[in-house]
This record gives sequence, C-alpha cells and structure tokens, in this order.
Amino acid sequence: MPRDDDRPRRVVVAINPSASFGAKSTVGPALVGTLRASGHEVTSLTEPDFEQLIASAQRAIRSKPDAFVVVGGDGMVNLAANLLARTKVPMGLVPSGTGNDMARGLGIPHDDTEAAIRHLDAALKRPPRTIDAALMRFTDPTTGAATEKWFACMLSAGFDAIVNERANHMRHPKGASRYILAMLIELLKLKPIRYRLEIDGRPLETAASLVAVGNAISLGGGMKLTPDAQVDDGVLDVAVVQPLTRIGFLKLFPSVFKGTHVRDKRVAIYPANRVRIEADVVAYADGERVAPLPIDVEVVPGALRVLA
Repeated sequence: MPRDDDRPRRVVVAINPSASFGAKSTVGPALVGTLRASGHEVTSLTEPDFEQLIASAQRAIRSKPDAFVVVGGDGMVNLAANLLARTKVPMGLVPSGTGNDMARGLGIPHDDTEAAIRHLDAALKRPPRTIDAALMRFTDPTTGAATEKWFACMLSAGFDAIVNERANHMRHPKGASRYILAMLIELLKLKPIRYRLEIDGRPLETAASLVAVGNAISLGGGMKLTPDAQVDDGVLDVAVVQPLTRIGFLKLFPSVFKGTHVRDKRVAIYPANRVRIEADVVAYADGERVAPLPIDVEVVPGALRVLA
C-alpha cells in the first residue's frame, strides 16, 4: 500500500453555480477551508453560470495543478471529465447534487458531505486512481458540426432520457417533484422505441423501452442499471430493456435500485468497446443533455485520473 505523502498540493476547486444558494451553499466553502487548514494551496472558482465556470476552469487547468476538484452532482463530474480526459490532472469530487451516481461508483461518500471532504483530504495524500472514460461522437444539432464529448458515468437513450427532456422543459414544480411528474406523464405515453444498434461491429435492430451505456453502475440517484459495470475494466456495459407495458414498468422499476432487474428475461447487458445507437431519442450523459441520436460511444481505458 502506498504511504501517505503530506506535502502541500496545489488544488483548484470548482463549485457548481446552482449550488450558490440553498442547503448546499456551504459545502464549497467548507471544503476550501478544510483543504487550506491542511496546508494546501487552494484556488476556488465560483462563477455565476456554467459557461464562465468552464472558461475559468480551463485557464486554471493550464497551470497544471495537482488536482481539480468539483463540488456538485454528476453534471459537475461531466464538466470535469470533458476538461481532464487524457490529461495528467486528477479529478477530485465532493458530491452535493441530487443523484451523485459517479460518487457511488467510485466509493466516495455520496450522502455525507463532511465524510466526502475527509475522504478527499486523505486521497490527496495518495497517488490518484486511473479509470476509464467514454468518448462520444455525434453531430451538433445547432452547428451541424461533428463533435466529441466525454462522459464518466452513464449515457441514457430511452425512457429515462425522454423523462429528462420533458422535465427540462417544465418550469413547475421545482426540485425532484418535477422529475417525478415528468415520469408520470411519460409513463402514460409509454411506447416502444425502435433502435438500430451496432455493438463492436455487430448489428442489432430491436424495439426497446430503454438503451443505456454504463461505465459505472447507476444513474438517476442509485438506479443500478448496469450493476456489474466497473470503471476501470476497459469495457462498457450496454443495457437493453425490451418493451414494457405500464404495469410491467412499475413491477420492474423497484428492482433496478437493487440491480436485480438483470434477472428479468426482458433485460440484456452486452459488454462493448464501441457502440453506435440510432433512434428518434435525445441522449443524456451524466445527467446532461448531449444531442439527438445517432451517437457513437467508445471506451478509452485509463483516460481519467481520480482521487478516490
């Protein structure tokens, strides 16, 4: 086991702009205070919106800090993955979002911010862990240009993505209840989606309720859609859930939180290095909107360094 290294680190901390108010507003300052008390040189990035935060983060990363730490949920993990993939700067994470699925996949305390801060402080003293990331290639719907982006946890392109899309267009209600209402509305409209998949060169045409690509195990706050996925095995797990009735969906749904849904004959998991997904659906990755399908996804082993 590597020994602790107590030398001070240069750490950049990026705080989710939407967490500037409310119950999570104290997490970022608490982290910065703890790291400074441990002797680290800390640069805190607090910007009014994501565009300005990304610009500030890009400038900070060019100075090659010892760590780039994000405070927030899976959207902040996605931001970090797109800035840090294929660099030597490791990502740290103090989860304070709604889902925190990447934290779950990395073994970082996801429901106790004080424990997560202690975990990060200890992880800074040890060599970073190397994990995989997934590279997406698609057409930007605004510019028509070929585009590449990364995700660290999971890509969804089915019922859950449709629910996300509806929730993002709703102004009321606020918080998690908006997602629940969006899910109930979409459940009333539930119908099969026609997919054209190519998994490591093998074509598969099928109707399904959901297709997802997992580098980690869960999405949506603990739904273990790809329960056997490992972030450092050099392989992606492609989940395909065959068409479900409303009653079938409601019966299967609780088992997803335990990962036991994979025992159902309507659920298939395919290991893959590369996958292409075509359907009339918008893809989401790490909870963030990506683009309408088609999309190509490729695993890049060891693309990310993490403090976990």
